[in-house]
Amino acid sequence: MEKVKDFEISKGASADAIIRQMLESGGFTAKNLAVGVDILEAMLKEREILNFLSFPACIIATGTRGIVRDMVKRKWFHVLVTTCGTLDHDLARCYRDYFQGDFYMDDKKLHRKGVSRIGNVLVPNASYGEIIEEKMTEFLKSIYAEGKRELATYELCWEIGKRLNENSILYWCWKNGIPVIVPGITDGAVGYQLWMFSQDHKDLKVNVLKDEQLLNDMIWQAKKSGALIIGGGISKHHVLWWNLFKKGLDYAVYITTALEYDGSLSGARPREAISWGKIREKAKTVTIEADATIALPIIYAALLERL
Repeated sequence: MEKVKDFEISKGASADAIIRQMLESGGFTAKNLAVGVDILEAMLKEREILNFLSFPACIIATGTRGIVRDMVKRKWFHVLVTTCGTLDHDLARCYRDYFQGDFYMDDKKLHRKGVSRIGNVLVPNASYGEIIEEKMTEFLKSIYAEGKRELATYELCWEIGKRLNENSILYWCWKNGIPVIVPGITDGAVGYQLWMFSQDHKDLKVNVLKDEQLLNDMIWQAKKSGALIIGGGISKHHVLWWNLFKKGLDYAVYITTALEYDGSLSGARPREAISWGKIREKAKTVTIEADATIALPIIYAALLERL
């Protein structure tokens, strides 16, 4: 047995130095965070591996968007799986600001003022629905004028990305050729604008089966695979589902605040996925029970030093 060691942090200590002390502290979620960094380091250093990043849209409404963007910019992952809301927030924040608020604000008053609340983040109508409608109408007219009539969601994401600026996650996915798969493409403002545009352009189609073909091809060619899975829902399941067909992930790091006792996928731990064959029995896995907006910047800072 290894001893539990106290933290000894001096002024100017690096993120990685603190993470390494977490590994020795034996302390609850801190230990899991340190293990997660070790697993991600090993995963990202593998040469012949297919690495997935999945996450929900909510964190893209926060400054954590910058962490996701920079990981994509550095090509740490080969495919992203997310929800339509990620496209919404990423596009909107290229042009308009979101604002800091509070969990306990009066939501009736916010509604009357035309401000929506995401936790303690405030989103004025002009910063969301209005700008998304304006820009998606512009983008879709341009895409249609170029003769494109049928797009996979990853192709749509690239088309949007190349029309955004360098602050955008989608921009860097397009720039680096990283597919962004959005299984629930109609569940958001961007998806609604697709539907609206289709009313006058009936031959414009989004082909989600083309996304599945890409995932199939990538999975069957992969010798190993790994995933950083933030949160749960459709994004998490899509990554796990497709890795079932290569006998499971070799690396899996979950970051979640969900509980497993209601049987939800969002709260399910890696050991449950092993029963399905979605994660290998001998895979390196950990669940970090934490808010991703806290954990992800620390993980990223530590990995920057190691990689």
